[in-house]
Amino acid sequence: MSAQKPKPRVRQSVALSSDLVDEVRRLAAPELRRNLNGIVTVALQEFVERRRREEFEASMAEMARDLDVTRESRQITNDFLSAEGDGLTHS
Repeated sequence: MSAQKPKPRVRQSVALSSDLVDEVRRLAAPELRRNLNGIVTVALQEFVERRRREEFEASMAEMARDLDVTRESRQITNDFLSAEGDGLTHS
């Protein structure tokens, strides 16, 4: 099995206020306090995860408003209601 090639890095310059950098370093995990690049990487990963979750939730909300989807979902639920208790014993 071959090792994966590391992804290329992009060098990007940003201008941050010193107050923001000081606060970020104060709040960062101890192992990241001296590594602003690491802090920015973690922050951007969290941003991406949050945006993906928000997009997913928006898609689900859109589906919930779609009458065809809700009708089909209700039909599937009704079709499987009779099978829900199969194999269960009642005591």
